[in-house]
Amino acid sequence: MSSLFTPLTLRSLTLTNRIVVSPMCMYSSHDGFANDWHLVHLGSRAVGGAGLIITEAAAVAPEGRITPDDLGIWKDEHIEGLRRITTFIRAQGVAAGIQLAHAGRKASTYTSWKGAGQVAQADGGWTTVAPSAVPFADAYPTPVALDAAGLARVVADFRAATVRALAAGFQLIEIHAAHGYLLHEFFSPLSNQRTDQYGGSFDNRIRLLLEVVAATRAVWPAALPLLVRISATDWTAGGWTADESVALAAILKTKGVDLVDCSTGGNVPAAPIPVGPLYQVEFAERMKRETGMPTGAVGLITTAAEADAVITTGQADLVIMAREFLRDPYFPLHAAFELGADVAWPVQYERARPRRQR
Repeated sequence: MSSLFTPLTLRSLTLTNRIVVSPMCMYSSHDGFANDWHLVHLGSRAVGGAGLIITEAAAVAPEGRITPDDLGIWKDEHIEGLRRITTFIRAQGVAAGIQLAHAGRKASTYTSWKGAGQVAQADGGWTTVAPSAVPFADAYPTPVALDAAGLARVVADFRAATVRALAAGFQLIEIHAAHGYLLHEFFSPLSNQRTDQYGGSFDNRIRLLLEVVAATRAVWPAALPLLVRISATDWTAGGWTADESVALAAILKTKGVDLVDCSTGGNVPAAPIPVGPLYQVEFAERMKRETGMPTGAVGLITTAAEADAVITTGQADLVIMAREFLRDPYFPLHAAFELGADVAWPVQYERARPRRQR
C-alpha cells in the first residue's frame, strides 16, 4: 500500500487517505450562498476519491469577503445550502471540512474575470478593516484600523461561524490565517503597525489568532479536529518569518489545534517567491520536525509520485492540493492506480476502472 493511501486519524475523524482538496475560491456565490456550482464542484472531487475536502474560504462576516462573489457563513440562512453539500460529500465516504476566513485589507475587490482592484461602494463594495490603515497595494482600498470593539466582533464572528459550520454538517474546521488576509495581517510587521497589545512583539501579533482559536475551540466539539492555515514566510525582509511560524506552531499545539496547513506568501504584492515544484514542502517538514505538530504540505505538488514521497519521507502528514484538482477531479483514483494502491471506485464508475495486466 502506498503511504499516500494510508488512513490518518485526527481526534475522532479518520481520513481514508492523505490527499486533501485545498480550499479554492470559486467566486460564484450571491450574498454568500452556496449553490449548484458548489455542489457539483465539491461533489465531483468527493466522487474522485479525496480523503478530505475543505471548502473555499467562507467569510465569517460580509466585510470579510475577498469579493462580492465569495462564499459566506455569516448568517443562519447559509446553513441549508452548505448542509446539502456536506451530506453528499460524506455519503461518498469523504470527510467534509470548511475554511473560515476574513479577508481584512484584501477585501472588497473584483473577481478576476470581472475587473481589478477596489470595488466602489456604489457598485457593492464596502469599507475594509485591518490591523493598521495600510492598503495592500495601490489599487486596493485603504482599510480602517480595527478598534477594541472591532477586534471583539471578529472573534465573535469566527465563533458564530463555527456554530453554523457544525449545524451544516462539517467535520473539520480550518481557520484561514494565511495569504495576507486578516489574521496573517496581524502576524506581519509589514501590515501590522499597531502600538497596543495587538502589535509590536511576536506575542502581541499572534494574539488575535489565539483568541479566534480559543473562541472556535470553545464551541467546536472536542471530538472534531481544528486546523490552522498559515503562510510560513512573507518572503520579504522585515516580514513574518519561518522561525516565527515554527514558534507559532508550537503554541498552537497546546491550544487545541490538530494540524497546521503550511502555505507561504500573500501579504506583499511583489514578494520574490521562488515558485517551483514542492517549493513550500520544506516549511511543513521543518515545522513537523521541530515541534511535533502534524502538518499539511501545499504548493505545486502535481504528481502521484511527488505526493506519495511527501508522506513516505515524513515531510508532512497530508498533501493538500489545489490546481491539480481543477485539472483532474479524479486525481486520487488515478494516483492509486499509478502507485499500485487498491482503493475502491464509486460503484457507478466501476466498469471504467483500469485493470492491471496479470
